[in-house]
Amino acid sequence: MAEKVHLFGIRHHGPGSAHRLVEALDALKPVAVLIEGPADASDLLPMLADPEMVTPVALLAYAEEDPANASFYPFADYSPEYQAARWAVRHGAVLRFIDLPASDRLGIGAGADEEEKAAAIEEDPIQRDPIGVLAMAAGYDDGESWWSNVIEENPAPGPVFAAVADAMAALRAESGTVSAREAARGAHMRLEIAQAEKEHEGPIAVVCGAWHVPALAERRSTTADRALLKGRPKTKIKATWAPWTAPRLARASGYGAGVVAPGWCAHLWERRDGADRSATWLAKTALILRARGHFVSTASVIEAQRLATTLAALRDRPAPGFEELREAVIACLCNGERALWDEIAVELLIGSGVGTIPASTPLAPLLDDLQRQQKATRLKPEALERALTLDLRSESGLARSTLLHRLNALGVPWGKMADAGRSRGTFRENWTLRWEPEFAVRLVENLTYGSTIAEAAAGRLSEAMRNAADLGALAQRVRDAMVADLPRAVAFGVAALEEQAAHASDCGSLLAALPPMAEILRYGEARAGTAEHLAALMPRIVLQAALALPYAARNLDDEAAAKLRAAILAADDAVRLAQLDTDVVTRWRDALAALLQDDQATRLISGTAARLLYEAELLAAQHAADLLGRMLSPGTPVAAAAGFFEGFFEGSSQRLIHDAALREAVDLWLMTLEEESFTASLPLFRRVFSALDRAERRRMMDALFGRSASAAKGYRLLPGADALWPEHEARVLEILKAGAPR
Repeated sequence: MAEKVHLFGIRHHGPGSAHRLVEALDALKPVAVLIEGPADASDLLPMLADPEMVTPVALLAYAEEDPANASFYPFADYSPEYQAARWAVRHGAVLRFIDLPASDRLGIGAGADEEEKAAAIEEDPIQRDPIGVLAMAAGYDDGESWWSNVIEENPAPGPVFAAVADAMAALRAESGTVSAREAARGAHMRLEIAQAEKEHEGPIAVVCGAWHVPALAERRSTTADRALLKGRPKTKIKATWAPWTAPRLARASGYGAGVVAPGWCAHLWERRDGADRSATWLAKTALILRARGHFVSTASVIEAQRLATTLAALRDRPAPGFEELREAVIACLCNGERALWDEIAVELLIGSGVGTIPASTPLAPLLDDLQRQQKATRLKPEALERALTLDLRSESGLARSTLLHRLNALGVPWGKMADAGRSRGTFRENWTLRWEPEFAVRLVENLTYGSTIAEAAAGRLSEAMRNAADLGALAQRVRDAMVADLPRAVAFGVAALEEQAAHASDCGSLLAALPPMAEILRYGEARAGTAEHLAALMPRIVLQAALALPYAARNLDDEAAAKLRAAILAADDAVRLAQLDTDVVTRWRDALAALLQDDQATRLISGTAARLLYEAELLAAQHAADLLGRMLSPGTPVAAAAGFFEGFFEGSSQRLIHDAALREAVDLWLMTLEEESFTASLPLFRRVFSALDRAERRRMMDALFGRSASAAKGYRLLPGADALWPEHEARVLEILKAGAPR
């Protein structure tokens, strides 16, 4: 290759490479800077020099007809390509990407591209880890340490790029055949370089991954290179810039070109002159520890600095790396406790930074709208989890909640709802926020539904409503539209609910519709929109469910019975929450009462109905005890009795502490079980009694035996309990232990 072309082999996201590259560009003063990257996105490169562009950011390229088919090309401050682009803009040099266009990669699918690459290097250790091979030859255990010593953390000047080129040439000479795509990449970059030579007088700088340097230095005919590119797949693409996150620059995130510690790389770039690098890192570590309430003295920081320097000298390293500093921190600042280091490691080594994109960037419409709304609601995306509590009575709280709910409707869970804080009313929401780079792609995928967050969320929810499998799923989507303040989608969903409800007869579907409908009515108190139009629909569905319930509860297998029981419990909660008219509630509870008289009703369901009636004070304590005595009588099959017992007590076993009549009926049934049946039922007892804490189990002992058992270690009864049957005592203890949390 002509002398006017200068190849700089770098490591993606290498701070030392970036520092050496800027020095080399200052000395060379090239008229053109060519960078490994998708050639059809070259027009976006100069935006990296925009003062409003804050890294980490990523070039996002996606197929126009299939936005899910997308690729990211991340950049950080310490990425050599990023610094090369900024240098070119500052000095007025021509700036271009020269790799295969994104339309090529997306034409075959990003996933297929990775599979092809993986298959090509599977049998070739050099292609799999070229740096690792060099490291082994130099006597190192891993490539990361070797590259850091020689390039990234080595303050000594030297002909780094020439040495890297020679090393890669030797490796490629020993390597196997590269994949078809890798060959095509080399051909495309050579052709782009040749074109730049024709167009420009003066030196040309080519910035590429170190592995590609020998391929680009080869002398190949343009005819041969064009032949390699003939027939390559293509697709129409769009490209823009998207925020990236510091954690996604880490190799542990699954990013193939990632680094072990992005936070350390950022520190190396900030302290690229080498001055006070170790001292400032230790000072930063001490600040984090102190912020978390740990005592760290200045003397300990000084000792850590000395220890790190000594470790580096023993290991023949030019300066302490983050491994030496980590070991020094654990020894001197964490009192030798690795757990204390682990507590701060993520914040220190990974970080939580999220990049920002200039307002002038030609974003996809939904990304653009999201940035506007993030600014308006003062919600800054962060890469680490943080809690957010919203008061829906305030304008700002409601606006933030609406945005997060709309994004969830689009499959972009930037925020996930925790406990909604119902104990404080309906005006508070608790969220956990964490931004992921993939959310940008998911937003692009939703462009088919609309060009704003609100339009797209309404469109996507309306489509989900049209395709809802049953009344319950439809009601849930209507609730989603309600809390996201999407009146058009709400109106569409309510109309669909009314139409489906008129024809619905399946009890499970009717019951499943009630909880989200009750939530809609509940949220009507806090949202600007109202739900009066549902005031007549929900009672109608309750009545339909009440009519269908007795028939749906008959002769069910275990799985179907458990599913129906859960639906009944949720529906009963919804009936109480919605505060329906008395006659509607009465009809619902009459349906529950009918189950108690139906011999064909599955006992798990009738037991659940009895419990709900008992809790509503519609089944007197003595009547409940009589019913339990009958349902758990010795003549009742064990499976049926166990089903009724589970239905009545699972989730409410505390009632046995306070209600002597219920306790006596259960006690009598348990003592009549055969040994084999009793043992087989222990898992059931564990489920039912697991809600009891240690104090409640002691109170149960007191209630059963008329004296305190709290002083008896491990629930063993004190000596002298002559009034107790030994087998009774043993059985009670076994049940209570079965219910103890493990």
